[in-house]
Amino acid sequence: MRIKLFLPLLLLCTLITAQNLSTKTQRLNSNWEFIRQDLGGIWEAIRPAKNGQPETVPLWQKVQLPHCFNADDAVDPEANYYQGPGWYRTQLKVDNPYKNGRTLLHFEGSGQKTEVYIGHKKVANHIGGYDEWIVDITDYIDDALDHNGLIPLSIRCDNSRDLEMIPSDLSDFNVYGGLYRYLNLTYVPENYISMAHITPSLKDKNTGSVQLSIHLNNNNSESTALLVSIKNPEGTIVYENKLTTQSSQIEHELTLKRINKWSDINPALYSLEISTLNKGESQKYSDKFGFRSFRFQKNGPFFLNEKRLLLRGTHRHEDHAGVGAAMTEDMIRTEMQLMKDMGVNFIRLGHYQQSRIVLNLCDSLGILVWEEIPWCRGGLGGKKYQDQAKNMLTNMITQHHNHPCVIIWGLGNENDWPGDYPDFDKEKIRDFMKELNQLSHKLDPKRKTAIRRCDFCKDIVDVYSPSIWAGWYRGKYIEYKDVSQQNMMQVNHFFHMEWGGSSHAGRHDENPDKGLEFVQTGQGADERSGDASLVGGNARVSKDGNWSETYICNLFDWHLKEQNTMPWLTGTAQWAFKDFSTPVRPENPIPYVNQKGVIERDFTKKESYYVFQSHWTKEPMIHIYGHNWPVRWGAEGEKRLVKIYSNCNKVELFLNGTSLGTKKRDRNIFPACGLYWNVPFKKGENKLVAVSTIKGKKYKDEIDLIYQTEKWGDVAKLEATETIIDKEYSWLSVKAVDENKTLCLDAKNVVVFSAIGNAKLIQNKGTVHGSKKVQLCNGQAKIKIKRNSANYCLSVESDQLNTVIIAPSSN
Repeated sequence: MRIKLFLPLLLLCTLITAQNLSTKTQRLNSNWEFIRQDLGGIWEAIRPAKNGQPETVPLWQKVQLPHCFNADDAVDPEANYYQGPGWYRTQLKVDNPYKNGRTLLHFEGSGQKTEVYIGHKKVANHIGGYDEWIVDITDYIDDALDHNGLIPLSIRCDNSRDLEMIPSDLSDFNVYGGLYRYLNLTYVPENYISMAHITPSLKDKNTGSVQLSIHLNNNNSESTALLVSIKNPEGTIVYENKLTTQSSQIEHELTLKRINKWSDINPALYSLEISTLNKGESQKYSDKFGFRSFRFQKNGPFFLNEKRLLLRGTHRHEDHAGVGAAMTEDMIRTEMQLMKDMGVNFIRLGHYQQSRIVLNLCDSLGILVWEEIPWCRGGLGGKKYQDQAKNMLTNMITQHHNHPCVIIWGLGNENDWPGDYPDFDKEKIRDFMKELNQLSHKLDPKRKTAIRRCDFCKDIVDVYSPSIWAGWYRGKYIEYKDVSQQNMMQVNHFFHMEWGGSSHAGRHDENPDKGLEFVQTGQGADERSGDASLVGGNARVSKDGNWSETYICNLFDWHLKEQNTMPWLTGTAQWAFKDFSTPVRPENPIPYVNQKGVIERDFTKKESYYVFQSHWTKEPMIHIYGHNWPVRWGAEGEKRLVKIYSNCNKVELFLNGTSLGTKKRDRNIFPACGLYWNVPFKKGENKLVAVSTIKGKKYKDEIDLIYQTEKWGDVAKLEATETIIDKEYSWLSVKAVDENKTLCLDAKNVVVFSAIGNAKLIQNKGTVHGSKKVQLCNGQAKIKIKRNSANYCLSVESDQLNTVIIAPSSN
């Protein structure tokens, strides 16, 4: 099938879908300089040195790619994150092995507007922060060579606010700037393969057909010979054929027998390799694909390869502590493996096209995908805005067409959220949504379209997700099942995207529902205007709750229990897997961080991670709730609830060496599938051990804790201490105490850490132990410091309390 692409108007840029365009490619990670401001012109970046010293501004810093120029300030509690231009520069050594070959710069993503200069000439520009693009620099190399045989490469990235671009700055995530995905230098022959669309389909349960649409850049109109080879998942060649063409596109169909189907538990991938054979100059283009079928039953469940599959999902933002959007391949791999280990078989990539590395890992791990364009909040702009959205949709579908993991193309998110323009016209939004829906189906007839939270457009797309936040933004979590069923009956294909709530890592409560008696039921469970605010409006957990891990684990546990009793459910996706930065939440316990993750921004697991693991995984696991809850409280002799999250059939709990009995797991019992005990802790030190034995193998978890029986009054002061970690690092810790110096275990004061002299805070990580400004967790907080010598001073301050100062050099 020939597809007419909606191509963006770019200067000398082309689309790319190849996973491996050529074996002759390298990542340009090293030897970069960066400046976070604009220049007077390109000459300021490349003017030659005089007397051995470059005549340039003195602010350039050495960096590695990928690099985001909001790595720190995205979560700086004292500043708005930078939005504006930044420049990168390096010098390329070009050594193309092909006679008359082409030299390409392949951008895997850069934010948000990008200009490329070779020497003093601008050779390309690109609008959009999330799709891939290529610049052919071949014709500019000779003129740009310096006397050392190097080529000056300068790149300007700009993430300035722009109402005629998506995503909107009203979005609940940072619109990052920089070369935050990999940049590659690639060599190809004069005539080369630029992309190949692979469209596999099932003829019957044992036979599959493959439609290949191969695109070539035919620069001299000569005939091009191709060798097409396919290997099965075991690595055996199952198809090979030679093709010849003089055109820029060739269509080819083939049949494979005894196929191995791709699924969440058997992510079987076939390998395609296409080699050019002209004049001994071979280009090797490679990609992977898989055979699978899927369907959504009307008002019913989801089927993969004609078997019902409950999609167990989460969401991902491209964001990490210390690097912002510039996650390395190793970081991405770690994150995706953590998801799979939690039992995820589905992910919504919110709210933009994400790195090819993510999609490749979803293919290989067996994680199905909903990927979407960043038409998110704000309303609808003019022609320039709409053209960009169409470009982004075209590029996303074109570039990720071959991934078997992708089942849904998302067209928008929260498009019922006005604010960027004086007018908010629902009919114009509907008309544009219809355009995107038609374009998506034209580009890819085999996948579904979807949106989340825009009720007046829910009849346009194939799959719809309403807003259901039972127990967080509205209502109580016990309403979840009924509200979901009501919404399911309103559309043909219902999918519950985004549910959950925020938790401040390390905050726990003996009575997590206290104070929520005013939260009304029967009023729906959708998020409405103002619900995300921490002030005003109706009583709701997001404002009136304590943001404890205790509460959120109960909320997750209830939802997961209920999902097992909903045979019509296609699937759900908890929002979101990892805490992430956002410009619209400065008042959160960690400022500028959306804390709805089950892990922190640095991969530290919260307790809720294990709730999902206990419901979703088969590999035996056992986890006592409260590994980061060092001090529990209550009266002497009072029993306290202990929960164990486990997928083991039976678990025995020991307190201080004495068995408290064995319980059998029942996934219909709440909480913790019945694995809970009311425990009589002794005052002071206690030890809990949980044990399960399966086929002679013992699985065990244990924690130590303090049980505090002393009651406390109002916070009277702060106490701070420094604890040496090693020769270079220390912990600066603080706790809130009353006038009797008793730890106030419900204290949530905001504290601000400082360091002067020869020490500095390890801050702006967006984590509970990596923020200089943070709310206390059960009366305590800490941050790491790096010491250069003994001459420094540390302090902790909080409103209406005396600042506490530590001066190690005076001891």
